Amino acid sequence: MHHLFTILAAAAGVAATQPIAVSTEQIEIQLAPRTPDQLMSFYEARGFPSEMIGILSQQCFITVRIHNKSKDKIWHDLANWQFSHNGKPLKREHRNYWLEKWHAMNMPQASISTFRWTLIPETLDYLPDEEEGGNIILPRVTGPISVKASFATGDDKQGPVLNIEYHKLHCAED
Repeated sequence: MHHLFTILAAAAGVAATQPIAVSTEQIEIQLAPRTPDQLMSFYEARGFPSEMIGILSQQCFITVRIHNKSKDKIWHDLANWQFSHNGKPLKREHRNYWLEKWHAMNMPQASISTFRWTLIPETLDYLPDEEEGGNIILPRVTGPISVKASFATGDDKQGPVLNIEYHKLHCAED
């Protein structure tokens, strides 16, 4: 899935939305907001039904790449990510919400599988120098979004917790 970020970035024309890098000695997170046109072109090119594209075009897509720069295992868990807008929590739906929605709408399994593949995993362990990524979907809002994420470290998750914060994330506009 390392190449997913590259594929989505290429498909989305990164020049319009350069990734924002938030980094510590141990970890780097790249956040790349995607315009509705960028992502919808990606999904359209893969034959997604217009019903799916219509719903997705109303969301805020952030392509995330996480790079473990440390010599320890880093544990990613989206349950440890908080998003807020204007001081209020901004709810990110779990990937299962979307999968259940697509199944309830009787969307084609190929589209559901491709969609799932484009999302960042809910949980993942990152080995030293490993990079993985995918999309996070948030409700579309205007103005800055704050993101706070924490990551356990070490083989047994008993190492120091890494904390990342960024307060100027925005949903990309067409």
